[in-house]
Amino acid sequence: MRFMVIVKATKDSEAGVMPDTELLTAMTKYNEELVKAGVMLAGEGLHPSSKGARVLFSGDKRTVVDGPFTETKELIAGFWLWEVKSREEAIEWIKRCPNPMPGDSEIEIRQVFDPQDFGEAFTPELQEAEVRLRAESAKNG
Repeated sequence: MRFMVIVKATKDSEAGVMPDTELLTAMTKYNEELVKAGVMLAGEGLHPSSKGARVLFSGDKRTVVDGPFTETKELIAGFWLWEVKSREEAIEWIKRCPNPMPGDSEIEIRQVFDPQDFGEAFTPELQEAEVRLRAESAKNG
């Protein structure tokens, strides 16, 4: 099972406050544990929303809204992509994580869809296309 592990933004992360050496060291050690266990597939920190944009969709119309975005509790400061056996295993790994922010913080986990989750709508042709795209993406990565 794959899970997106989402580190929620805080007022400090949205203000561009960078982690200190102690936190970077602790997170590096934690990431090394994840990699050695075969759990971590990817992980990155994100710039504040002030450097981002949103594209709103309404029918065929697209509207671009530049950051910053006001609802800090809804924003993402970073993420991991993990491969684990269960939601419970993901939770156990998160409990071992150093606090990713100075002060209070929150991490959310969301299971990533697998092809079989889409049922009959995900036809064999679409599945083949997905395999090709993933292979091409891995080459580009």
